[in-house]
Amino acid sequence: MSRTRSSEPVVVGVDAGTTLTKAVAFSVTGEPLARAARPTRVDRVGPGWYEQDADLVVASVEEVLAELRESTGPVLAIGVTAQGDGLWLVDADGRPVRPAISWMDGRAAGIVRDWDAAGLLTAGFRRTGTLMFPGAQAPLLAWLAANEPEQLKRAAGAAYCKDVILHRLTGVRATDPTDQRDLLDLCGLGEHERLLLPARTAPSGRLPDGTPVVAALYDLPASALGAGVTAVGDGLLILGTTLACQVLVDAVDTAAEPAGLSLRTWAEGRWLRALPAMVGTAALDWALRLVSATVADLPDLLATGDSAGLSVLPYFSEAGERAPFVDPRARGRLDGLHLGTRPADVVRAVCEAIAYSARHCLTAAGLSGELTACGGGLATPAWAQIFADVLGRPIRVLAGQEVGARGAALAAAAALPGDVVFAPVPGIVYEPQTSYEDRYARYLDHVEQARNTW
Repeated sequence: MSRTRSSEPVVVGVDAGTTLTKAVAFSVTGEPLARAARPTRVDRVGPGWYEQDADLVVASVEEVLAELRESTGPVLAIGVTAQGDGLWLVDADGRPVRPAISWMDGRAAGIVRDWDAAGLLTAGFRRTGTLMFPGAQAPLLAWLAANEPEQLKRAAGAAYCKDVILHRLTGVRATDPTDQRDLLDLCGLGEHERLLLPARTAPSGRLPDGTPVVAALYDLPASALGAGVTAVGDGLLILGTTLACQVLVDAVDTAAEPAGLSLRTWAEGRWLRALPAMVGTAALDWALRLVSATVADLPDLLATGDSAGLSVLPYFSEAGERAPFVDPRARGRLDGLHLGTRPADVVRAVCEAIAYSARHCLTAAGLSGELTACGGGLATPAWAQIFADVLGRPIRVLAGQEVGARGAALAAAAALPGDVVFAPVPGIVYEPQTSYEDRYARYLDHVEQARNTW
């Protein structure tokens, strides 16, 4: 994108992800004009324990916004989205009381297992259409209450990442109207109700210079908005740190088999049935490290790899799995190795397994329409083709990696006077070429066998 200073007014979308903060300046017709990015750090502070420095995340947002202002015209509004779940414990000024606990964290796995055995997880799903997992806020609050009660006493808010960003940029203390207070008692957390932030639809404020800042929905629904998913039954596949699979629905089904999340959207009477698997590109990164390769090697590895005889379960997260089932004990497997197995074979088998997981999740989510896809992992055409083959349906892979930021910018644009209409995002359609039906059926069999042994 151009770095030449422009006088054209822009709408900026910020997407504070788990490992990268991006900001994109869009024209009022949706053309991306400039982009800035900063890496962020996730600290593994113990076995299965993952934390982030909230101050560094906020600083990364401030840096990308400052960089864009150097190369763009007047900023009409800023929209902010960010990673979801986890627990960002803050004081009254939005400053961290302790390091933020990531959605990737597994320290509350024992609590989730106990809640599951007691029927609490299912009861929560029957009320909300969402199944809790170790990195969700409620079990993390329960863990802190048992292990760090003084930190909870010091805190003024149990926030999410984008809540912290909005508070620090504008002074507005708010979150989305997604948390149900009656669930606090169900989880034994009623005494901590004071930590819930005020709930508002599209919380907003202003920078000191008067620029409006709107907190969009968090990254999953923001990405669906940015990708143009508007028809019931259509789906979005995001291949990022999380393998996020979601389908637009017109009702929340709390009678279904408990799994995944039910998320409010930008439209009345529309929700997203979301099944975000714990490991997406993180599983690929693990496989590449295992064979001393990098992402740059992926096209050649996929072209030469042969997965025949290999079986992979891609549950590599230390916190287990959360979609299409929740099991903190879930672990990855790599079977069928022999002396002739090559590094390329292992990498291809892992990439195929991630695609199997996507099909498992999208099937459970009720995909019946068109499928759009985005995310850094799909920048490799050979992997995008594997997804089309495994899913057995065409997928439209969007150009660029700014879908979340685009959704945030659309949320900001909606708050402006007049109509701001973004043009559709261009993409490439991959048609299925090879059948994976037998191998997918074998994958499902292996999943069921493994679930009996975890």
